[in-house]
Amino acid sequence: MTNRIAFQGELGAYSHEACRDARPDMEALPCNTFEQVIEAVRSGEAQLAMLPVENTTYGRVADIHRLLPASGLRIVDEAFVRVHISLMALPGVALEDLRKVRAHLVLIPQAASFLAKYGIKGEAAADSAGAAAELSRMQQREVGVLASDLAAETYGLNILARHIEDHAHNTTRFLIMGEEPDLSRRGEHGMMTTFIFQVRNIPAALYKAMGGFATNGVNMTKLESYMVGGSFTATQFYADIEGHPDDAPVQRALEELDYFTEKLEILGVYPRDPRRD
Repeated sequence: MTNRIAFQGELGAYSHEACRDARPDMEALPCNTFEQVIEAVRSGEAQLAMLPVENTTYGRVADIHRLLPASGLRIVDEAFVRVHISLMALPGVALEDLRKVRAHLVLIPQAASFLAKYGIKGEAAADSAGAAAELSRMQQREVGVLASDLAAETYGLNILARHIEDHAHNTTRFLIMGEEPDLSRRGEHGMMTTFIFQVRNIPAALYKAMGGFATNGVNMTKLESYMVGGSFTATQFYADIEGHPDDAPVQRALEELDYFTEKLEILGVYPRDPRRD
């Protein structure tokens, strides 16, 4: 099987950074959409997929929770990337030469204080790494880009200022997914289990289903709901819990959950990343 890990975006994107950090021995394969990332694994073009699921500033990534259950892939690991923003320009260009910077719409407000200090205008681009690639091609000396250090390295740009984000907490969580599940115990910081479920249409079903996790002392770190099948009554839940399905407390909690659900599917069992703390 090919030693590639697929991600959505251009080379130099934060997803590319996640690939390089988590799987430095693998070749990163850029794709245009999340669907293409999943298909790259299913077709054998890539061995793994790197998919963002949530960000500490902007919440969950749109469409990901809808795509994961239907993907046929299983979570084998998680990765966290601190979104550090650097200002870059063509070699030889000074900070005072810049008239505007281009970046994805969500990055510009995060560097608002820095841009205001130097009187630089922000302009939205479809993709920050793509803006870096375009600057390298177009050779515009009055234009800068806000992106990752990896983008500057990839496209031969010079970093004028590093880590200019206003807040120091912006982090994106990624899931690493493959075709085969890995149920082995691994890592040094415990295990995580991710699953989806739909509760039966009976009063207080969700309350009763969740009771098993509390009584068995299982920590649920995430519970999100979203509609399925175009119906206002069909709701699917996505959950992350600490522990392995073979742990006795987890086993009991999942058995109790299964009693109240019409569908229960484990999407992955994987090592807990220490950066959760």
